[in-house]
Amino acid sequence: MAGIEIAPHDRVFVLTGAGISAESGLPTFRAEDGLWAGYRVEDVCTPDAWLCNTAEVWAFYAGRRAQDAKALPNPAHFALAALEAQLGERFFLCTQNVDDLHERAGSVRVVHMHGELAKSRCERDCGRDPVEDHAIYASLADVPRCPCGGRMRPHIVFFGEIPLEMDRVQDEIARATLMLVVGTSGSVYPAASFVHWARQHGARTVYIGPEPPLNAAAFTQVVEGKAGEVMPGLFVVRS
Repeated sequence: MAGIEIAPHDRVFVLTGAGISAESGLPTFRAEDGLWAGYRVEDVCTPDAWLCNTAEVWAFYAGRRAQDAKALPNPAHFALAALEAQLGERFFLCTQNVDDLHERAGSVRVVHMHGELAKSRCERDCGRDPVEDHAIYASLADVPRCPCGGRMRPHIVFFGEIPLEMDRVQDEIARATLMLVVGTSGSVYPAASFVHWARQHGARTVYIGPEPPLNAAAFTQVVEGKAGEVMPGLFVVRS
């Protein structure tokens, strides 16, 4: 397989999705039966679910924390961390995933557009920053409250909420000359639009995954295969 050449002037924008974490043993976002780890998405990942069934929402995310803690970064995560080490500030990673596998592999320039599982924030949006939180709460009574009195909620973007740091993401896409999309189906918006935005700015666009995504026509190159198998050694960085 021919390598993906990265020239000295290239700026690389990477978008990753559930497929890269699936190779570490984490379930993909939504199964064919409409359930997510045994739960209906509507019951655990919407603002209404938080208001009406807070205990079940926290039970779900506590279970996900326990599951994610057992997962390990795979070779695809390490390949991206190594690429960042070579490119420095010319590299930017946006992930749709809420796990911290990229960070544990060594990535630094990371934005989690759908939030981070290992953080919590005030349900009142009182202005305080999210806090690191790896606790696995046994019951709702164990969940702490913010100093303002609001209950802490998972730092997750629920359906119907706006993804995080979109202004920064759009700025980075506009600057990029190469976009790499890894392990995402091309069915979830706005992330599925990123490749189109990159093409409008003249960037090369490369998809890496076991099968072509729904928006495959927008890519200048599609590399089929499991990311953990094809990404190590795939990038050729020119100096």
